[in-house]
Amino acid sequence: MAEEKHHHHLFHHKRDEEEQPAGGYGGEDEYEKYKKEEKEHKHKQHLGEAGAIATGAFALYEKHEAKKDPEHAHRHKIEEEIAAAAAVGSGGYAFHEHHEKKKDHKDAEEAGGEKKHHHLFG
Repeated sequence: MAEEKHHHHLFHHKRDEEEQPAGGYGGEDEYEKYKKEEKEHKHKQHLGEAGAIATGAFALYEKHEAKKDPEHAHRHKIEEEIAAAAAVGSGGYAFHEHHEKKKDHKDAEEAGGEKKHHHLFG
């Protein structure tokens, strides 16, 4: 009657926790960590750019609809302004991610992974 119960957990294993360092990157050095973050920021920057393009195009469409449909012009004007504001916000997000990407690239270079590039204009 003194049987031991074995609990099987799907996602939580003690052995896995002991093997990984506290940084959470599973043995990657600092250079690899910064390069991974740089890649993530680049992806997010592209999403922000795509959002800015899409919402900008929708704002232009609504501006056209406001002229074409005078009966509902007020509604189209409001939707145009909302889309324009969303385009500005999305562009700002892309700009922010671009600078985060540049910062991580610089940090990766300082961590010793790449040669310093000497650019004339930047």
